[in-house]
Amino acid sequence: MNVELSSKAIRFYNRLNEPMRSRIAAALHKLEEEPPQGDIKVLSGQDGFRVRVGKYRILFLVADSVVRVHDIGLRGQIYKGR
Repeated sequence: MNVELSSKAIRFYNRLNEPMRSRIAAALHKLEEEPPQGDIKVLSGQDGFRVRVGKYRILFLVADSVVRVHDIGLRGQIYKGR
């Protein structure tokens, strides 16, 4: 599977420190597997999934063998903008 990041997700990823950036990158690589791997749960009340990476969450959708990451953020803030 291919993983595509939104511009919002790319901006957040680029602001992270190096240790956290490498952990997020590892989680994104796990999403490339068929089926996606990691601590994945279905979002309630909205379409999509989330994967947990420590105190961060990656929100994504799966469509046509493409994982579209639309947001990356802190656990307490990521769901407020939805």
